[in-house]
Amino acid sequence: MSSLTIPIQKLVAASTAAAAFKSLLFKPTSCRPLSHPKPTPFRLRFTASATSTMGDVAAMDAVQRRLMFEDECILVDENDHVVGHESKYNCHLMEKIEALNLLHRAFSVFLFNSKYELLLQQRSTTKVTFPLVWTNTCCSHPLYRDSELIEENALGVRNAAQRKLLDELGIPAEDVPVDQFVPLGRMLYKAPSDGKWGEHELDYLLFIVRDVSVHPNPDEVQDVKYVNREELKELLRKADAGEGGLKLSPWFRLVVDNFLFKWWDHVEKGTINEAVDMKTIHRLIEK
Repeated sequence: MSSLTIPIQKLVAASTAAAAFKSLLFKPTSCRPLSHPKPTPFRLRFTASATSTMGDVAAMDAVQRRLMFEDECILVDENDHVVGHESKYNCHLMEKIEALNLLHRAFSVFLFNSKYELLLQQRSTTKVTFPLVWTNTCCSHPLYRDSELIEENALGVRNAAQRKLLDELGIPAEDVPVDQFVPLGRMLYKAPSDGKWGEHELDYLLFIVRDVSVHPNPDEVQDVKYVNREELKELLRKADAGEGGLKLSPWFRLVVDNFLFKWWDHVEKGTINEAVDMKTIHRLIEK
């Protein structure tokens, strides 16, 4: 009996091992099939010190923090050709601006009422760049999205302007139809805010004459006021004298010093289209 028992035991063991091996070979797994990744739009990618980034982010207002990392600005060269896109955060770091010459597309809206008074806003205390300064009606960026990348007749920029007038000032879209914005010109400028943050923009200057309802968003806007020419000149005098800590944004001051009052003449005469020059890119330096 013992001579037969040993081979049978070996046969059983071999059979068991073979079954186990087979189960390993053919056991289903949770692995997903390989697939090719979808192509993504070109984007510059930069890194910053983890410590400094965490400190900056923690100090930001929640709304501004979200916008800094969710908004994708349009990167352009000095001839306004799109070269990529990057977060609002990186586009406004002076170290990135200086080291890599980051330049992004922007717009500045100048909204006049039917009395030809210009609507100004004071930026909120929570703004990362230039908090509490007085500036033109609305200043922001078209984003890297289809509707705001349309270059024909500056339609993408005009779409963005309509969006931000609602976001910042609560002005309904029907109050500011896209086809009522007049792109008058473009300027390129660079301006530091506090040493860490700043602007380097190719800025589209948009004029519009409309009577609108205004409901400022406190996350974006501290105060608003309409001014006539003489009242604006008084604001300029106070800013130059440093009275009451009043400050103007550098881009607004550049427009005032170079274009605003002659364009204001065209607004009052109803000849604003005669002032349009979208071929020239004015390269300006903050005074």
